[in-house]
Amino acid sequence: MTLEMLSDSLTKIVKKITFASLIDEKLIKEVVKDIQRALLTSDVNVKLVMDLSKTVEDRALKEKPKPGLSKKEHILRIVYEELVALLGEKEEFLPAAGSRIMMVGLQGSGKTTTIVKLSKFLQKRGLRPYVIAADTKRPAAYEQLVQLSEPLNLAVYGEPENKNPIEILKKGLQGAKKTDVIILDTAGRHSSEKELFEEMKEILEVFKPDERLLVIDSSIGQQAGVQAQAFHEAVGITGVILTKLDGSAKGGGALSAVARTSSPIRFIGTGEKIADLEPFDPDRFISRILGMGDLKTLMEKARELDELGKDQMENILKGEFTLVDLQNQILALRKMGPIGSIMKMIPGIGMSLPKEASQVTEEKMDKFMTIMNSMTAEEKNKPKIINSSRIRRIARGSGTKTEEIKELMTYYNTMKRALKAMMKGRFGKGPLARMMRGFR
Repeated sequence: MTLEMLSDSLTKIVKKITFASLIDEKLIKEVVKDIQRALLTSDVNVKLVMDLSKTVEDRALKEKPKPGLSKKEHILRIVYEELVALLGEKEEFLPAAGSRIMMVGLQGSGKTTTIVKLSKFLQKRGLRPYVIAADTKRPAAYEQLVQLSEPLNLAVYGEPENKNPIEILKKGLQGAKKTDVIILDTAGRHSSEKELFEEMKEILEVFKPDERLLVIDSSIGQQAGVQAQAFHEAVGITGVILTKLDGSAKGGGALSAVARTSSPIRFIGTGEKIADLEPFDPDRFISRILGMGDLKTLMEKARELDELGKDQMENILKGEFTLVDLQNQILALRKMGPIGSIMKMIPGIGMSLPKEASQVTEEKMDKFMTIMNSMTAEEKNKPKIINSSRIRRIARGSGTKTEEIKELMTYYNTMKRALKAMMKGRFGKGPLARMMRGFR
């Protein structure tokens, strides 16, 4: 079960509670069993699941709702709080100028790509990272690091012919005087490789890092906890970065396993693009996975783009947009991440947006852009005038089929209806409008 499937399962549980006609012991027990099933299928440790479900059931049956909360809201709050507790506490990460970060990880964990992602994260916060490539074990590790770093103008020091990481480190440090943060890449290893672990300890003594970050592939599931503990005992890990959470079948297992060690989760990798690295925040993560949205992260992403101003962002949220707006927003949204992921950050959309709208592929978006480029200005500003004859003309001009034009219009209208419902519809007299006012 991928995290998307886990999110679907948990969102169904939220819906079951939200739309229940009666909150009684029978419903609570059904919800608890649904939670157990969803978490176990996502590879979360059995004992953790049973402890969590027992706590949820006990609290739901015994605790009285706080003033101002309905019984439904009370149950949802309990589920939310216990899932957040399962993933540990939030750990802020922003190194000071002059900091040194040592990156360690398992073979094939995605460490090199993660280093570049972390560098971009630091650059956005006004820091100048400098990378020393001391992974002498993996073929072409230095070349890959240089290639990924070029678009960021990221300084990288390495000696591809030198197989001595200590020598590379010492020479690299000499060229790091005009930088803010030094990031050291080390060879990937396994917790059972004692010789490599000894080398890692020697590097540690020379480098004297302020942070020691462990990169782990989420696909190893509950074994992530074992590996985190082994690395922590060896070098004193100060944080973990979990990669490939966007497609891992064992993401829940990896998250919960690492959270149960003494190593805090600093970041999660949510995709293959360099921008797909997020500071880990259990509250935000659980809000999104429950379909409750993450408007704060969405607004932060929007602020990073010149193409997506505040007025356009509000148009997206309100559903007040033409095909011209849609065209402009697709360009900007694609830079923020997968369209479906962005829409799920909007509170309520995770539950209300039909799958056919949220799972539109990047390839499909390219096709939509081609179609809209073949429309007249009037058609894009007044989509209602697009009739059968106009559809045939647009299809000829864009080299597409009439069915694809209709698919675009269906997508456009579906998005508009769903977002409009969030402003005025059955979700409580415009909860999104109230939240938007809080960001002004």
